[in-house]
Amino acid sequence: MSVRIETFKYDDAIVRKFAAATVLWGIVGMLVGVIVALELVVPEANLGQFWLTFGRLRPLHTNAVIFAFAGNALFAAVYYSSQRLLKARMFSDALSSLHFWGWQLIIVSAAVTLPLGFTTGKEYAELEWPIDLAIAVVWVVFAVNFFGTLWRRRERHLYVAIWFYIASIVTVAVLHIFNSLEVPAGPFKSYSVYAGAQDAFMQWWYGHNAVAFFLTTPFLGLMYYFLPKAADRPVFSYRLSILHFWAIVFLYIWAGPHHLHYTATPEWAATLGMLFSLMLWMPSWGGMVNGLLTLRGAWNKVAQDPVLKFFVAGVTFYGLSTFEGPLLSIKSVNALSHYTDWTIAHVHGGALGWNGLMIAGMLYWLGPRLFQTKAMWSKKLMTIHFWTALVGLLLYVVSMWVAGVTQGLMWRQFDESGRLANPDFVETVQQLRVMYFVRLGGGIVFLGSMVLLAVNFVMTWLRRPAEYAEPVYEAPALEKVAPEPTPVKGGLWQRIAAARWHRRWEALPVTFTVLTTVAVVVASLFEIIPTFLIKSNIPTIASVHPYTPLELYGRDVYLREGCYNCHSQMVRPIRSETERYGEYSKAGEFVFDHPFQWGSRRIGPDLHRVGGKYNHLWHVTHMENPRVVPGSIMPAYPWMLEDPIDFAAIPARVRAMARIGVPYGDAVDHAEALAREQADGIAREIVDQGGPEGLGDKDIVALIAYLQRLGTDIKNAPTPASPPRLQAAAPEGAAGADRKEL
Repeated sequence: MSVRIETFKYDDAIVRKFAAATVLWGIVGMLVGVIVALELVVPEANLGQFWLTFGRLRPLHTNAVIFAFAGNALFAAVYYSSQRLLKARMFSDALSSLHFWGWQLIIVSAAVTLPLGFTTGKEYAELEWPIDLAIAVVWVVFAVNFFGTLWRRRERHLYVAIWFYIASIVTVAVLHIFNSLEVPAGPFKSYSVYAGAQDAFMQWWYGHNAVAFFLTTPFLGLMYYFLPKAADRPVFSYRLSILHFWAIVFLYIWAGPHHLHYTATPEWAATLGMLFSLMLWMPSWGGMVNGLLTLRGAWNKVAQDPVLKFFVAGVTFYGLSTFEGPLLSIKSVNALSHYTDWTIAHVHGGALGWNGLMIAGMLYWLGPRLFQTKAMWSKKLMTIHFWTALVGLLLYVVSMWVAGVTQGLMWRQFDESGRLANPDFVETVQQLRVMYFVRLGGGIVFLGSMVLLAVNFVMTWLRRPAEYAEPVYEAPALEKVAPEPTPVKGGLWQRIAAARWHRRWEALPVTFTVLTTVAVVVASLFEIIPTFLIKSNIPTIASVHPYTPLELYGRDVYLREGCYNCHSQMVRPIRSETERYGEYSKAGEFVFDHPFQWGSRRIGPDLHRVGGKYNHLWHVTHMENPRVVPGSIMPAYPWMLEDPIDFAAIPARVRAMARIGVPYGDAVDHAEALAREQADGIAREIVDQGGPEGLGDKDIVALIAYLQRLGTDIKNAPTPASPPRLQAAAPEGAAGADRKEL
């Protein structure tokens, strides 16, 4: 039977664009990281500018590194390797171009809106609803282009890298859509449809698995393609690849709740997250072993080739991160590590060690092929980059390990009399300043390594030919019916071990995609459904009421300034925390928090019980000059005493919350008047306490209203802010009358 031979060309222009964007945004992301690290040792480094404060720049740094630097890199990897593995040009050049420019527009939008204070307040998902919609559209464009290429492929079986790309594309779409469900309250303002403990669960279902399926699985696909190519050796074990893939896809999705140990989420969910995190260790290390043993017999080549050095170090950091993650998920360890800089060390070991080094290795391998030169401009510069990056990375990670363990031990230390040995939070801050300087140095060194990459990349590009050659390739057209596999002799075990069953799946991309989706969705629903449908998981408290209109606006000011990046709002049921902050937090206290604000780090003290701890004037003075607490590294916020409250925007925000289900009752129709009344009352109290006049229409008053409300609903005494009395329906399931006073 004759076989039809087809000719085709690869589209490397789109790969060049994504590779160039990777280098550009890598430098931007690391530069912003250095700036925020500097601000933790020299708070005045923000130059008194609202858009340069740590709270506003830290989300920009994380988004730039994750979605701009790593995102563009994974797209470059997918577009280059998929075409070769499938023996087909991308489905549509127009869709490729739309994907590239759409993604860059999203990144620029984030770079503009986050410093301006437009944020949802959800870690790793801070972008507001118009940008969320754009992300969904561009991701669909990417998916159509990728799966269209699968449909046009000339290679029957899907190589392991394609498996990981499929899992990443499907799962990221599910995570983004369901975590980003929100109700708009303005052009760049929205509220999550989830609240409190349920929002925390959804956020870390998203947050942990964004790491899994945006920073892990696509980079495993990158590893499975580019490492064997660079080493000129086949992958060590096909069967280990199968075990690695399916274990990662099924187990990873369960692990998110381990971020919520000892919080107000259901205990069973956190325990389940811990158990699955521990189970993840072995399949993750299976991937590391598969990568490193691919280099068996090639260690002399590793010593000579900088590209392989990057890949070996990157895979090693993958192994380190996937051991440290399960370790940190153990409850007894998490009790010490949570909210400390140990978590920061873990995150950067993965993002810079695993992702950063793998990206560098890929770009150096791709450079001569994309620019059609004999080699990179300078092999020596590649080697210098490697050692510079490694030194910077180690300085960063080790300093944060030391800082994190120091924090955790100091927070929980008691003296011989049974009292806290370090009762003032700022004592731990001062103890860590040396490590923060070391971290800053490590960040500067790593940024320098990225500059070396950019120089080498640009100089290689300058040596490109006047016109790129476009080779024409030939391959047989894909047969419509897959050939029957050769039968395997032997019993059941021999047939399973031969993995022919998996080879059949690989020839059926639709079936393979459906099975991957089922694995992800089933695991997700098993935790989500009980959390949302079993009311006993989130018990309500009758005395907990919605925020007043002014308190709601003040909470938005808190989010705008990024206060959640430094302060938690969750007192865990651990003696050292209840001694320091007060009564532990309950799930029912957060039923009107859209989104939740439990935080993931304590650069400053927990704020959940701060309501009534200080008078209004103290908060005014503290925001204007945080050095009223000697040794504090908090930046000043003088603009809060000058910027006017946008009273006209408050009714729309209250209506949006009411649409979500917050029982505001008649307050919806009088939101602005109620906010003005409460603001005037707080302003008068500030004057009575010896403070300045004329603050009744300033942001500082709204923020004070919110802070003074925190943690007071379960107290018998009225809140210090003395809010006007509103009528609102009680939350569903709350004890007491059908309508409660606010």
